[in-house]
Amino acid sequence: MKKNKIIYWIATGLLSLMLLMSAGMYVFNHEMVVQEFVKLGYPTYVVYPLALAKLLAVAALLLKKKGVLVEWAYAGLFFDFVLAFFAHYMIGDGEQIPAVVAISILAVSYIYKNKF
Repeated sequence: MKKNKIIYWIATGLLSLMLLMSAGMYVFNHEMVVQEFVKLGYPTYVVYPLALAKLLAVAALLLKKKGVLVEWAYAGLFFDFVLAFFAHYMIGDGEQIPAVVAISILAVSYIYKNKF
């Protein structure tokens, strides 16, 4: 039981840190992120809402409430990471590895959330 809790908090902590860094980059390096979104074929007006969504997902995950909100946060992050993977894969820039790592950490966090 204690091992499951430790694995959960490590995975969730890494995921939260990654999301906070990403949201910070969206806000503080806005021009660079906008250029990347243009290269990937995404509209640039989603940069700030996506940063806000990532911050809200971190809050939902760290508050560890049971219910629909946490499930939606996991689902939204899963879709975000999968879309990031395929966007980078389709343009062939070789930057899809961080998305694979994010999906893996997300999966570990979700699996171990349900174990304790």
